[in-house]
Amino acid sequence: DPKVSEGGLNVTLTIRLLMHGKVKHLLLPQQLPKGETVKKMREESGARINISEGSCPERIVTITGPTDAIFKAFSMIALKFEEDINASMTNSTVTSKPPVTLRLVVPASQCGSLIGKGGSKIKEIRESTGAQVQVAGDMLPNSTERAVTISGTPDAIIQCVKQICVVMLESPPKGATIPYRPKPASAPIIFAGGQAFTIQGQYAIPHPDLTKLHQLAMQHPPFTPLGQTTPGFPGLDATTPTSSHELTIPNDLIGCIIGRQGSKINEIRQMSGAQIKIANATEGSAERQVTITGSPANISLAQYLINAR
Repeated sequence: DPKVSEGGLNVTLTIRLLMHGKVKHLLLPQQLPKGETVKKMREESGARINISEGSCPERIVTITGPTDAIFKAFSMIALKFEEDINASMTNSTVTSKPPVTLRLVVPASQCGSLIGKGGSKIKEIRESTGAQVQVAGDMLPNSTERAVTISGTPDAIIQCVKQICVVMLESPPKGATIPYRPKPASAPIIFAGGQAFTIQGQYAIPHPDLTKLHQLAMQHPPFTPLGQTTPGFPGLDATTPTSSHELTIPNDLIGCIIGRQGSKINEIRQMSGAQIKIANATEGSAERQVTITGSPANISLAQYLINAR
């Protein structure tokens, strides 16, 4: 696209894609016919393409390079996905063809520019490209990134990615970005006799870290065992003195700790049994003061849960 290259956007950029289910296999060498592998996509597009490792149900595909190389890589991926949709419909009774759908992973600090004032920018992208674009309201777990879902024909997706790249280059991320890292599928957990076990196949494997967390959680009034008026753990003094602990949290992370309408912070308060106060934002400061009050066990559990968020 001469307009894009003439606009001085031929700089290195990284775009992250989130894939899960069978979709990730479309880009892996053993699934692609006639040598049409990620290697071929790298060579033809000139972009660096990496697929995250691990036994996760999700993979992150990272595409890095000049904007024209990124557009070429996206073009090849979108066309590959359309081929797969066409192949899956050959012996299918479905009459309407589903669109190609990709999920980008974008730093939350850039999503405002992508949406625009009153949704103006995202509306403009939808109308000019013909692609559907949705920005997730919540951040992906343990990260400061959001999923941006785009769907449509391969051509609509390419045009849409071009416009998203322009926005990302014009509005760089603010502050540090905590990237989303897919977690392996978690094993079921059971609690028995004050111990925590993860279920692996037919066996229950003791899990000391979860046991400790479970015991800490059970020490607090919301989880008092039935028939007991005070927590009855041996060696736990019910009159443990309370103390306070302060910590600072970056403004751009405070939202994922508070949660929608305070749902997450209330959950942390209930689970930990601690009082947690978040100071109002002060002008010129990039951090918020958080004060945790309670017994040492209350405080340590609250800190653990805040860090986990």
